Order: sequence, then structure tokens, then C-alpha cells
Amino acid sequence: MSHGSERIEVRNPRSGKVDFAFDAPTSTELTARLHALRAAQSRWRARTLDERIAILRRWRAEWVARQSVIVDALAQDTGRFLIATSEVTTVAGMIDRWTALAPSLAVEEEARSASLPQISYRSQYVPYELVGIISPWNFPATLCFIDAVPALLAGCAAFIKPSEVTPRFVGPALESIAAVPELAEVLHLQPGDRQTGEQLVESVDAVCFTGSVATGRLVAANAARHFVPAFLELGGNDPLIITATADLERATDVALRSACLATGQACQSIERVYVDQKIYEPFIARLVEKAKAVEPNWPDIHQGTIGPFIFGKQADVVAAQIADAVSKGARVLCGGQIEDHGGKWLRPTVLVGVDHRMSIMTEETFGPIIPVMAFDHIDQAVALANEGIYGLSAGVIASTLEEAEAIGRRIDAGGVSLNDGALTALCQEMEKHSFKLSGLGGSRMGPAGYLRFFRRKVLIRQHGQPTTIASVAESNLSKGKTP
Repeated sequence: MSHGSERIEVRNPRSGKVDFAFDAPTSTELTARLHALRAAQSRWRARTLDERIAILRRWRAEWVARQSVIVDALAQDTGRFLIATSEVTTVAGMIDRWTALAPSLAVEEEARSASLPQISYRSQYVPYELVGIISPWNFPATLCFIDAVPALLAGCAAFIKPSEVTPRFVGPALESIAAVPELAEVLHLQPGDRQTGEQLVESVDAVCFTGSVATGRLVAANAARHFVPAFLELGGNDPLIITATADLERATDVALRSACLATGQACQSIERVYVDQKIYEPFIARLVEKAKAVEPNWPDIHQGTIGPFIFGKQADVVAAQIADAVSKGARVLCGGQIEDHGGKWLRPTVLVGVDHRMSIMTEETFGPIIPVMAFDHIDQAVALANEGIYGLSAGVIASTLEEAEAIGRRIDAGGVSLNDGALTALCQEMEKHSFKLSGLGGSRMGPAGYLRFFRRKVLIRQHGQPTTIASVAESNLSKGKTP
């Protein structure tokens, strides 16, 4: 593959105007960078884990020292300030967590064979040389480094392709990395176009991708052609079940927050709510009351709660989903209209009269939408929750954790929040897998989030005499001998 440099213009999500541009790398430039990372990996791997930990902790200090600059860049990328601040803190927390945990993982083990006592074996963990990471625009910094930090600690080199929609933070991020020369040899960020991503997948030893199912399929197919393992974290259409015993205040608070946090632009957002018929009317009344009180962060980024659509075209997707639902009988009780201030906003939108004929109930929404459907019995609710192609996460709210857990065990999703919603991204120590089309490969959370960057190797030791070819001669059978 060969392609020239392309100038990519970037729109500000608040103003809607192009105010940033960058050059995608040419295939020659990308090849050179990838070769340099691969060449440096052997030195990085040769360092002890303690040395790699010390280097990443130095980078943490440089990252935090640039917090205000990185936050400002992320705020321009995403149109929101509080979450931009939390992203910087989250990345620092990742480094803290993995540097504390890594020494207890990937520990070489030695044992003796139970069936062949003269044989003993020892494990070895061999890191992939070069890991490619393709990250999305909804949490630009967090989803760049969520895979890179454990990969680096494992001894891999890493090339990150951030989304071309949110590239402004890359500059200050690279400055923090450059301040730690040993790390800069094996870690690089470079936004680019589709061809950049395709060449990356073809050139690395393992790939991590976060994004849509459609693009994930392309990444997986490309990786398979090159025998590259792919770890895919894809979309969701997460259900929330609310039983008749649930506390209304808790239920409405959870539904609103977990559907509208980050303007609903999160994979683990609640995107459809199923409420027991017995409490449906009071639930709707209270939810609408709370939703109407939530304001956009326009015109002041430091006021309000709901940020703009980071990728302006996503507003068009959401508007089409709302229109489809209304055309099929749904009613909008609040919100529902895209506000165009240059950038595009949508206030929390509650829909009723919805069903599974509507795309808003079956496709990923990525907006602050709360479609609510009543159910008559819990078996119906579970069946509705399990319909569709996604199985990323879900939630259940009931009077007790025991009641919620009994229902949660029946839901086909990798992470189920009990008496809350959208908890899966908050606790990184909990290993989980994505169900259905929501993902593929080892968990990025829990110990697997580190161990998946190694190939497991075994060294098999013979303490006795090795067998000879004579031991498998066919004549041995007539003599009563077996191998």
C-alpha cells in the first residue's frame, strides 16, 4: 500500500467551524515510524519491569504537569470541560493502577507433569513487539491510553492512531511523552485517515480497536488476513430494566444520568429502558421532570450539563432515529429537537410509545435519548433486553441487590450494573467480555487487560532419558510392549 499525505481539516464541535488541520502521514512516513518503534522494542523489553514502571511513572508526572494544556485541547476537541479534566485524571489513574498491579501478573510458573513425572515445565511470557491502537473520538485521551499503558508495561512498543475528529490533544500529549526519551522511543501518537488505519493493522503484531461494529468488522477482516490478533471493543444498545419494586428516585436518577452522561456518547450508555407497567406512569412523570431541568453547556462551556455532539454528523443520525420513531407512533415528551448553534446540541429526550420496530430501540444511538417501554412481567423484560445484535452492558434496578442480580444473570451482556447503570467503565479491575457483536478478543479490564499483550510460551524439561525411535516400532505390540 502506498499513499501520499492528505491535509485533514477539523471542525470545532461548539462552533461548527474548521479551526484545526493536520497532515495524515504518508505511507512512507508511517512505515519509517513503525520500523523505528519496532527497532526500539527489543531495548524496551530488555529492561526490567521495575525499570519500565519507573519510566511510566516519570511520564505520569509529565502528563499531570501539562494538565491545563491537555484539558484545554481536549475541551476544544469535545466541546466539554469537566469530562476533559476527568480524562487527564483517568489516564494518570491508569498508570497508577497498572504499575501497581503488573508485578503480580505474568509471573513465570514452574511445575511437574502429572502424567510424566520426569517432565517439568516452566512458563514464559513473550510480549508482542508492536501493538497498534485505533481509538475513537468520544473519550479521546482515555481510549488512546487504556490499551497502551498495559501494553507498554508488558514490554510492547505501541503506535496509537487517535480519531481524526479529535486530534488537538495529540500535540500536548506528545510533548509529555517526549519529556521521557526512553518512552518516546516506543510510544507514538499520530492521527490519520482510513488508509493510515489500514496500513497500521497490516504492520503490527496485535491491534486494539474501539469503535463501531461496521468499522470493527473491517479491522477484524484486515487483521485476519495478516494473522494479527484483534481486540475489539465495539458498540452497544444497552438496556435498563426497572422492576415494580424499584425506588422511583433512584430509578429516574440512574436512567437520566446513564443515558445522558457525555451527551450519551459512550459505548456503555443506557439506550433503552424497560419499566414495569405498575410504576410506568409515575416513572415517566418523574423522569421527564428531571430531564427538563438539564441544560446544555451553551453558550458557556463552564455552565450547563449537556455538551455538543462531538462529531456533527452524529446529530443527523440521532435526528433520523427520532424521526423514524415518531413516524411509527412514538411520542417525544421532552427534548427531541437538534439545537444548531454552529455546533449541534440535543437536550435530554424522553420518548414513549416505542417498540422494537424502531431503529432507536435496536441500533446504537450515541445521543442523550431515553426511550421507555412498559412490560407486564419480568420474563418479557428479559426477552426484550436480550433482543438485538449487541451485548456490551446493561443495568437492572430493583428493591434489593438480590432481586436485581437474579435478573442480571439472565441478561446477555458482558457487564450488568445492579441498582445503577453504566458502571462498567468506572471499575477497571473487573474482567468482562463483550457478547454478540459488541466485541471480540480478551477483556481490556481485569488481569486480562495486561496478559493479552503476551504470548504464552512453555519450556518443557526432560529430567530422565528421552525415548528412542525404537520405542514406537510396530513389532513392540506383538512383544507386549506399548510406547
